[in-house]
Amino acid sequence: MTTNFLIKALTTDSFHELMLKNNDELKLFDAAWFTVDAEPGYPCRVSLTDAKIGERVLALSFCHHNVNSPYKASGAIFVRENAPTVKLNINEVPKMLRHRLLSVRAYNSQKLMIEAEVAQGTELESTIGKQFQNSKVEYIHIHNANQGCFNCSVHRA
Repeated sequence: MTTNFLIKALTTDSFHELMLKNNDELKLFDAAWFTVDAEPGYPCRVSLTDAKIGERVLALSFCHHNVNSPYKASGAIFVRENAPTVKLNINEVPKMLRHRLLSVRAYNSQKLMIEAEVAQGTELESTIGKQFQNSKVEYIHIHNANQGCFNCSVHRA
């Protein structure tokens, strides 16, 4: 049985106020503007695309798992300047994830991690499907395996 899924990006609204600030103002938020100097290398968590060389990205610490659980978590992310929030189709995997080694982490209704595995982005559908076979899995988070940074969440569709 195949489980349909929906990958969700962070919303641009979450970063609107920070996007209006310069680097001096961003220091108060432990954030900074970077100019992209390599591609890939700066994956945007709002558009779910790799930023292009010369683009500006906002680097900041973001609480991507803001829950009452020992698994509450935050970490560094990039957001492209003026990036629109991507709306993916059911079972669509963004190209940004395809060329990365990923950590796929499944959580239950108590917000506890109950499954995790490392997979190549080219194998993401089967990894998501395998984790959603466990009926206790409520949602999944996808991280870059090497750097550990959060990319996006996955939900049953």
